Amino acid sequence: MVPSLRKQFNEDFTKEQYEKYLHKLHNTYPKGALAFRVAETPIFISKEFTNKILDACESIVDLILEPDFLEKSAKAIPANVNVPNDKTYSDFIAFDFGICENEKGELEPQLIEMQGFPTLFAYQIFHDTVTREYFDIPDNYSVFLSGLNKESYTKLLTEIILGKHQPENVILLEIFPHEQKTRIDFYCTEELIGIKPVCLTELIKEGKDLYYINNGIKTQVKRIYNRIIFDDLQQQSAEVQEKGKILLEDLNVEWTPHPNWFYRISKYTLPFLDHPFVPKTQFLNEVKEIPTDLENYVLKPLFSFSGQGVVIDVTIDDVNSVKDPENWILQRKVKYADVIVTPDIPAKAEIRIFYFWKEGAARPIPTNNLSRLSKGKMIGVRYNFDKEWVGGSLAYFER
Repeated sequence: MVPSLRKQFNEDFTKEQYEKYLHKLHNTYPKGALAFRVAETPIFISKEFTNKILDACESIVDLILEPDFLEKSAKAIPANVNVPNDKTYSDFIAFDFGICENEKGELEPQLIEMQGFPTLFAYQIFHDTVTREYFDIPDNYSVFLSGLNKESYTKLLTEIILGKHQPENVILLEIFPHEQKTRIDFYCTEELIGIKPVCLTELIKEGKDLYYINNGIKTQVKRIYNRIIFDDLQQQSAEVQEKGKILLEDLNVEWTPHPNWFYRISKYTLPFLDHPFVPKTQFLNEVKEIPTDLENYVLKPLFSFSGQGVVIDVTIDDVNSVKDPENWILQRKVKYADVIVTPDIPAKAEIRIFYFWKEGAARPIPTNNLSRLSKGKMIGVRYNFDKEWVGGSLAYFER
């Protein structure tokens, strides 16, 4: 992205240094905690490209702030997972952009997906620290946005997750958290903020109150840092799904973020957006005429995660076979740029921008990021397990 920095990084890179880097990432937390591949390189982003990404993000925030957004997005929440005591905002938002090439051959960001949901907020602090320890990152480049640094970012994240409560009364809630591929973030969160990762199956319900066992002591849960994706919950055993029904009850707990916002800010929101860095998207049931160039589109289910169910090479048979077109979108395909020079073939890249929304603030602010490098059709690390210079990464923005 910044040719001079890319050239210098590649020339300085050694496998020995990379192995030391990985050793630090893998051995700071419990063995096996880092369950995904970490790329050999970060991404360096110029001020100009950063401004393009943030311009798109801010236009989406403008939509979210429109007076009718709550009413408009209410249809996005499936009736069977509509959780009571919804909030009027999402504490956390993540915007995924592909680094793409337009028809003029110019690089530009294109929105791929977004979520009113957390991601690797704590792990990326650790990731940045270790990356700077083992690689030469210029002082005028930072993973943080909005003028934040490690200390101010950590303070803001802590304030949002804890609210007005003590760490022992706040939990990170997930399904079998110690088995999740993102579990290293849970351990980083616990170390950083003091809240424990708790499995849904470990919750104790008494009336409208929730409890968990904290170091042998039954402790009330007053606030939940929610990491449960209901689509994932619905894939669990009948016993676990039954336990999950308590989340649909009127409970004496606060949510951060509220589960309904996973759906409010999602693929469902894409058709309402009009911005040069957002590919044209339509609800499949509202497509009046099927495009004749379907090879230039992607077919996505509204309610799935981690790329599951996405049809990349769309055919008319794929469209006709959809039984519930109201739950699918047809999105104009973007052309990922082979933009990251590596020792063999160039890699494609996505950047996920973190937005934090503190209670009482007029609007959320951009704070940090994660990135992913790919040499396959799909960006996710699970699709690149047999390649090098791919996997989880981070972007450094020019200041």
